[in-house]
Amino acid sequence: MNTKVTVVPGEEALMKWSRFSLSPVAPSLALLAAVALLLGGCEKAPPMAFPPPDVSVARVIQKDVPISGDWVATLDGYTNAQIQPQVAGYLVKQNYREGSQVHKGDVLFQIDPRPFQAVLDQAKGQLAQANAQLGLATLNVNRDTPVAKLHAIAQSQLDTDIQAKLSAEAGVQAAQASVEQAELNMGFTEVRSLIDGIAGIAQTQIGNLVSPTTVLTTVSQVNPIKVYFPISEQEYMRIAGKIPGSVDLLASNNTVPLTLVLSNGSEYSQKGTIIFADRQVDSQTGTIRIVGSFANPGNILRPGQFGRIRAVTENLHNALLVPQRAVTELQGSYQVAVVGADNKVNIRTIKVGDRVGSLWVVREGLKADERVITEGVMKVGEGAPVKPSEEAAPPPQATAATGGTN
Repeated sequence: MNTKVTVVPGEEALMKWSRFSLSPVAPSLALLAAVALLLGGCEKAPPMAFPPPDVSVARVIQKDVPISGDWVATLDGYTNAQIQPQVAGYLVKQNYREGSQVHKGDVLFQIDPRPFQAVLDQAKGQLAQANAQLGLATLNVNRDTPVAKLHAIAQSQLDTDIQAKLSAEAGVQAAQASVEQAELNMGFTEVRSLIDGIAGIAQTQIGNLVSPTTVLTTVSQVNPIKVYFPISEQEYMRIAGKIPGSVDLLASNNTVPLTLVLSNGSEYSQKGTIIFADRQVDSQTGTIRIVGSFANPGNILRPGQFGRIRAVTENLHNALLVPQRAVTELQGSYQVAVVGADNKVNIRTIKVGDRVGSLWVVREGLKADERVITEGVMKVGEGAPVKPSEEAAPPPQATAATGGTN
């Protein structure tokens, strides 16, 4: 009976190699050849091709951009007058309501006037005595002058009368000065406001003994109101450099307008102006203090308030702008992913400047109208193909770029 044996192709090759080989290494070579034949029969599947990732891109914008500074500011009265008495005495009356508007010349406090009235009366009495002595001396001179010419009396008598009259005149002047001083002191018992403004809380009470060193209250002129804010030396030079040829670099018709942001985040409706700069730069902080003023109708702003001052310090011509979310910061360097005309990515290092709302000024590294990835930048690498979807251009910014903050 003939039995048909089926041989697997790999086994047949192995048997042939076994019969052919006579050397000791032949079985190993045969085994390797068989394995190679078996592996050759298993073809590798081609790798799966992934489509390019979807990314959002934005165009690099080129336009003129104003650069503004942002600084912490302190408000103070345009004029602050400490109200102090000019004479010592007991307070007997307070004539104003604390926190109210007062005017120049208004009586704020009353000091007991009776001691000063007595001194005034005494001075007036002394003045009357001096006038009486002057009258007597004048009569003596008028009587003795013609008699002395006739040599009826000695000339020395007339000389004595004349000197007595001069002494009496001096006495009248001294007495008159005493009366005037007494009247002044009497007037000083009414402590008046020296300016128009808001009167503060009284620092002493009725019945207290006060002296010229006692501060009774403070009156502040708050319309207009002053604002103080420090800026860096570089920012100061930006402002000063815009006004060449001026003796006072900040005193010009082209003065920098100021915007005041209040502590609640609201923007004050009135625009301010710079009045002057301090005389020197603070060597410890490198800043110079700037003083501005704001109109304050209704006295809404008060001394001691805090806020932030914004002012345009520079205008960048044809600045390049990209969305802030397109910029990646890595160890102090900034990068963007630029999509070329072939829709391939180029990772590029850039130098950034100031911020303009949601945009960022690019100083170096980009050109106008190039495309940068705003969403999906983590999915791409250098040279990777992408499927870009262009975003709509952002609306015009309502705020200027922020230069520096303090």
